[in-house]
Amino acid sequence: MIEPDHEADAATEAGAVPEPATSPVDRHAALVRMAEASDRFGSRRDPDDPGDVRAMPMVLHIPKADPPARSALLRAAATATALVCLDPRVGPDGPWHDEYTAWLDARIRKVSRRARGAQWTAAQQVDGITTTVDGASARVHVPCRLRDLDPRLRKLQVEGTDLPPDDGTDAPDPDALELWVDGALDMTVGKTAAQVGHAVMLAAGRLPFETVERWFDRGCPTDVRIADAGRWSALIVRGDDVVGVRDAGYTEVAPGSMTVLADLRSIA
Repeated sequence: MIEPDHEADAATEAGAVPEPATSPVDRHAALVRMAEASDRFGSRRDPDDPGDVRAMPMVLHIPKADPPARSALLRAAATATALVCLDPRVGPDGPWHDEYTAWLDARIRKVSRRARGAQWTAAQQVDGITTTVDGASARVHVPCRLRDLDPRLRKLQVEGTDLPPDDGTDAPDPDALELWVDGALDMTVGKTAAQVGHAVMLAAGRLPFETVERWFDRGCPTDVRIADAGRWSALIVRGDDVVGVRDAGYTEVAPGSMTVLADLRSIA
């Protein structure tokens, strides 16, 4: 099933059990909310005031001297997104609930920014979850209105988030959710991070709760790969076995472009 896009405190190593301890009830409620949101993706209008637009901030750690591998950074961003969306703090009694649910009820967007040095350290003090994969780190923050974005994040650059392509890991985690990026689109790593973040949400909203529960207990591992034309065509025709992100076309790609496909069978 192909879905449309709506634009784009704990440090957790991928594969580890997230902290704090989570509640299956809260996670089930979060999945229900994501499933409901996926059914109306793209159907909401933006507010008239741009400052009232809601977005999930994503911060990519890209040091100047020793930048991470692109594929590892995208895996970190995808996993961190899943962990935020399934965290008990987004549950009915959690401190992130109101902002998170308001974001789900709006036209969902994610905005990637680059950080290094002291900027990266400061970003850790803003509510969210950091994930590190093969030395690459990304932090995904609690969604908010753009006018309310924390100044420590507002000063970070949206541009300059590109990295050269790489072949990814030769031995992916067998429990990882496979995310395939359309290589023909040549998106920047910042744009792609937002798209794989959308894809994990759509996948989690479509998979059975028990499957997501097992995946969550493993730390929500992901495997991000570039699909050539042949692989992309083969995935598209698999119907309900995949869920895809269709971009609204605000940046980099044409409206309606399919950007990422999540292989649901990879963790089913």
